[in-house]
Amino acid sequence: MDDKPFESMNVIPFVDIMLVLLTIVLTTSSFIATGRIAVHLPQASQTVPEKKEERRIELRRDGEILFDDKPTTLPALKGELAGLGPETSFIIRADREISFQSFIDVADLLKTLNFSKVAIQTETRR
Repeated sequence: MDDKPFESMNVIPFVDIMLVLLTIVLTTSSFIATGRIAVHLPQASQTVPEKKEERRIELRRDGEILFDDKPTTLPALKGELAGLGPETSFIIRADREISFQSFIDVADLLKTLNFSKVAIQTETRR
């Protein structure tokens, strides 16, 4: 018998199959992420609500800083924030008339203390 070794291999069918599988995976994952595929979650006898610790920092027009509705200063705020865990969430509410520097001072303080869950509360335009 005359057996010839493979000189080349045709990989085009293999690439086609892999692209179809990739398309199926991406389509299915997008359906799950958007909630189009119904998922029936298991039930437990007791549910423990997730405790979400969210703190509020307010910057008023007159320069006053409030931390959880209590007046404070920037150095005192640093001392209060130092005792909190890095997973603490913050909402910054700043009056639109304040100087930008006072907002940056608070944002920089949160950044230096390694807080990453920071949101800025805004109002929608009408």
